[in-house]
This record gives sequence, C-alpha cells and structure tokens, in this order.
Amino acid sequence: MTDDMKQSMSYNVNGRILATDDRGFLVNLDEWDAEVAAVIAGQLGITLTDAHWPILHLLRDLYIRFDLAPANRALVKVVKERLGEQQGNSIYLMQLFGGHAARDAAKIAGLPKPPHCL
Repeated sequence: MTDDMKQSMSYNVNGRILATDDRGFLVNLDEWDAEVAAVIAGQLGITLTDAHWPILHLLRDLYIRFDLAPANRALVKVVKERLGEQQGNSIYLMQLFGGHAARDAAKIAGLPKPPHCL
C-alpha cells in the first residue's frame, strides 16, 4: 500500500474520537486509558480480563522508560523476568492476545507498533 492510499483511522470511545495510524495504533499515547484499551481489544475480538492488565501496564512502563514496544521474543523475556514463569511464555501470551501477541498487546496498550512485527 502506498502512502497516498493509506487511510487514517480513529476510535470512538464514549464520544472521544482518538486518532490512529493506518494500522490502528494510537497516535497520542496520553489518550490511553482502560476504556480505550477495552475498545481496541474489542476491535481485535479480545475481552480484557484481570490477566491482561499486568502485561498492558508492563508494556506501557517499558515504552515510557525505553521508548520501545518490544517484539514477541523480547516481550516473553521481560514478562518472564517481571511477572514470573507462568505469564512469561509465548503460549500464555498468545492465549491472551492472539497469534500476534506483541503487536496486539502493544496496540491495546496504546503504543506504537513494535519493530519487526508484521
């Protein structure tokens, strides 16, 4: 898709119109909150549970500290280090976020697309 063919998107969250890039990632990190996360997750066919939130907050913390949304391998590693062995494996993350766990978790967390994610 060429740049002139890309369409901007947006999310409507209780009357707030939030701009996204052409792939549905929020443009403004500061507009993110739990309601926004729920809307984005719903668009991806995901219902957020208590199990999702520690990972979403971890992702946001990593992005704020290092200006980086980790790709899948790095995400698994950091989740394992910070949240434990049970959460820090790719199968668990795929159960929560689907087959593109790092990309979709970053999107739900209001972050830019991780590098090297399709």
